[in-house]
Amino acid sequence: MIRTDGKLGPADLERGLTDLFACAAESTHALRLRLYGKRGPAASPASAEAAPVFTVEGRYTSRGWTEWTQGFLFGNAIQLFDATGERELLDYGREGTRTIMASHVSHTGVHDHGFNNLSTYGNLLRLATEGRFDTDRGEMDFYRLALKISGAVQAARWSALSADWGYVYSFNGAHSLFADTIRSMRVLAVAHRLGHTLMSEQDARVNLLRRLLVHAETTARYNVYFGEGRDAYDIRGRVAHESIFNVASGAYRCPSTQQGYSPFSTWTRGLAWILLGFAELCEYLETVEESEIAALELPYYRSKGELLERFAETARATADFYIEWSPTDGVPYWDTGAPGLARLSGWSDRPADPFNRFEPVDSSAAAIAAQGLLRLARHLRTRTDASDRSTGVADAERYQQAGLRTAATLFADPYLARDPKHEGILLHSVYHRPNGWDHVRAGQEVPNGEACMWGDYHALELGVYIKRLIDGAPYLTFFAGTGRDVDGQAADAGEPAGQGD
Repeated sequence: MIRTDGKLGPADLERGLTDLFACAAESTHALRLRLYGKRGPAASPASAEAAPVFTVEGRYTSRGWTEWTQGFLFGNAIQLFDATGERELLDYGREGTRTIMASHVSHTGVHDHGFNNLSTYGNLLRLATEGRFDTDRGEMDFYRLALKISGAVQAARWSALSADWGYVYSFNGAHSLFADTIRSMRVLAVAHRLGHTLMSEQDARVNLLRRLLVHAETTARYNVYFGEGRDAYDIRGRVAHESIFNVASGAYRCPSTQQGYSPFSTWTRGLAWILLGFAELCEYLETVEESEIAALELPYYRSKGELLERFAETARATADFYIEWSPTDGVPYWDTGAPGLARLSGWSDRPADPFNRFEPVDSSAAAIAAQGLLRLARHLRTRTDASDRSTGVADAERYQQAGLRTAATLFADPYLARDPKHEGILLHSVYHRPNGWDHVRAGQEVPNGEACMWGDYHALELGVYIKRLIDGAPYLTFFAGTGRDVDGQAADAGEPAGQGD
């Protein structure tokens, strides 16, 4: 169980943040030069290694499944610019986005739009709106148009179970609802906030906010467990990676998994996606007017308050499960049911050991979950409609301590890739343990010592999030720059702020 009895504050992580950004800048520049040379992405947009996935012996390699990591490659540079102000990193991120990312905006075959396109177009729009770099109306409109199209294309990948139930289906097919996809719903939220609508058959107008909320409720109902006796393994906060449906009848059939050990255990990165996804959506929904939610006429939410309670409870259930089923330092093993854990006596009562003989840890899950814990803590502290405010504040403190402890672990040895020859940033991540895709180094018995593109990106996003808290900078949200900030106040998203570098 994660230690939550400390008194950590964001400023206590300043040394770790300095080390994180220094390691990340070195590896990002080195990878850029290897992939694109000094001429940059514009000179070689069709590079065979344009979508690195994970490292093998410290060198990034590609892995054919989907190219869901392309946006993280350029997003890392953009996040580093946010943290350090280094213009060369911004230029690399802008150029890569402009020359390579277009196919991801119109990609109809994946559930990953929120990953690829908010990491690039979304971050650039946010920074431009803040006035962090010189731009013009045309460039900002380019980012807005990309995000509008991306949101609509993602929303069109739809399996309708009934008028009020359905989901954006995974690349496995129309029968498959992934836990991961909850974080892709951000791009529907952004497209909706930018005023966009999906046009369908006979010019039917599909409201993107409604589609987001239907997907989220379907996910909460089927992929998340609340200890209500759904099956023999219904533990509050447990997450199934995949839910399977009969697309002919719309009936739910069973839990499943692609990357976890079992449908009845919890793949910890899927757990982390749910925790962060619902925590972020709570922040977004706080900025949506009550009347707009009421107009959607969703049968399961009679008010904005009920909607927020449902999303917050989903995030809290998964946060509690994550805290309970992780080692004391916040870095989980890859699956709570991994069979080798039985040979790691007391594994949850001590820090994680990435060099053990039996099961790998997953630092990428920790980077994702830590941000979710911190966002959930802030939401519980700031909400005004909670009937159990005292309980909410106590939980908020526990979640914040868990999030900061996890972040502090990741921003130090043995998780930072300090070796200048290593192209990664965050070590000891796992991609697909059941398929055996993860590299096992000589002398080791389980994968360790390697990085992945989503782990690197979410470590940087976590770092930028905490740094902005320390600096008193604008609060980091996925919808910044779209017209309304996290406190619900109107924000100017129409013109660049006019501030230089």
